[in-house]
Amino acid sequence: MDNKDAEKLFFIPFNTGGHWLLLAINPIREIVYYLDSLGNDWTTYPDMKVLIDTVLQAFRAQRDIQTSRRGANSITWIKVACPQQRNQIDCGYFMLRFMRDTLALGRLMIPTDYFEEFKCAFYTKDQVDEIKEEWCQFMIELNVFS
Repeated sequence: MDNKDAEKLFFIPFNTGGHWLLLAINPIREIVYYLDSLGNDWTTYPDMKVLIDTVLQAFRAQRDIQTSRRGANSITWIKVACPQQRNQIDCGYFMLRFMRDTLALGRLMIPTDYFEEFKCAFYTKDQVDEIKEEWCQFMIELNVFS
């Protein structure tokens, strides 16, 4: 709760039970950016939405923010038109790539049509392989496998 009033973007890699997607949350503005490489809507995962909404409401309470009864559900969910995967196995790598793209730009907002710098309908095999290699290098540097 240090700097609880500082605007930040928190990344939540979320596994639905067989699929990875990314939630990027700005708790001050109460915005949840939803990035799903299968193109599903967040309503596909109602338990996820309830969980994240509950966390944001608890954060609001910790900050002593008073809202009207109507404003209590003022959390904004934004579906981002991010690159889509062409198979059923690369979702974890897409989620990592979305996170990396956002961090590389250092922004606190994600455009609904994704970042102009990285906009495409699909990642190429080379772009997916790049994030796979970066992840492997990261794990080796952590010395996870010794």
